[in-house]
Amino acid sequence: MTITLKVPSIACEGCANTITKAINNQQPAAQISVDVANKIVTVETTASPAEIAQWISEVGHTVESGSEG
Repeated sequence: MTITLKVPSIACEGCANTITKAINNQQPAAQISVDVANKIVTVETTASPAEIAQWISEVGHTVESGSEG
């Protein structure tokens, strides 16, 4: 499943790396894309959107909304 989340607290590539590592720690097989300019995180994973949002929040970022497909 592909999960897309709006993360307005993304400011730079460092933020993108932090988020990527947080998700990979929980889901090593996940494919993660972070669009820093548009503040969008896209994850191809078996995890739920709530789990992804929680992991992003745990590293200090704000998750605004999301969708799955």
